[in-house]
Amino acid sequence: MQAASANTATVISTEDFLTFREFFYRKTGILFDDAKRYFVDKRLADRIHASGCDNFRSYFTMLRFQASGSELQALVNSMTVNETYFFREEYQFDCLVNSILPELATRKRKGEPIRIWIIPSSSGEEAYSIAMMLMERWPGIHEWDVELVSSDIDTDILAQARKGLYSARSVRQVPPQWLGKYFRRVGENFQICDDLRESVDFTRVNLMDTLDTRRYRGFDVVFCRNLLIYFDDLSRKQAAETFYEALNPGGFICLGHSESMSRISSLFRIRKLPQAIVYQKPLEAS
Repeated sequence: MQAASANTATVISTEDFLTFREFFYRKTGILFDDAKRYFVDKRLADRIHASGCDNFRSYFTMLRFQASGSELQALVNSMTVNETYFFREEYQFDCLVNSILPELATRKRKGEPIRIWIIPSSSGEEAYSIAMMLMERWPGIHEWDVELVSSDIDTDILAQARKGLYSARSVRQVPPQWLGKYFRRVGENFQICDDLRESVDFTRVNLMDTLDTRRYRGFDVVFCRNLLIYFDDLSRKQAAETFYEALNPGGFICLGHSESMSRISSLFRIRKLPQAIVYQKPLEAS
């Protein structure tokens, strides 16, 4: 007779689910509703088995008190969803090179870099898409240094981003001439070139941890697309305040097409640019 699998042997009760949900929310700002119960239970059971614990109670105790925090990071990696591709919602990249950057350049001093923060990084497609747009579509790249910082809470996905190896599905919207210029075939996959890989600084950050985010200051543009939909109102407000502190006066933030800063915070003003609606930290903000 075969032993039961980890998923069937480990039972996550409703009380366990609610206890974990509150803990994970406090740690990450992500709130799982009841519809996510199967998703959460399965990944919890996997981590309980992988850690060698016998049940949820022993695992949860270890999770809270482990000094290194390595299991919490492994759990976060398993619970986060990373679904993206190159040039997703490309109109915002058009807005960046045609409206946002030219405006920023008029206020920058010579020799001062333009800094862009991409969060969540996921597997790097968004940051590398921006890098290609800068090289191909923004003449100012020859006059200005641009720093790209791409951050995520998931350390596994950051390792993938740094590696820069992508499936055919992921690169399906890359213009053919750019695909030939910036990628090389590796079997069925596509490896991004070293120059682009080296142009992005990939970093681990928990947006809900002020000790993490206080290092992120002096940015001119933030891309935070399709992350806030996973947060509740309180977490969204905290995220908005973090971005406000991270941006220079007059800096811009781009959200996902279904997200609206106006419903989250009054710290930013709406800018209806020709290519997209974005949000701006007031120039007079200190």
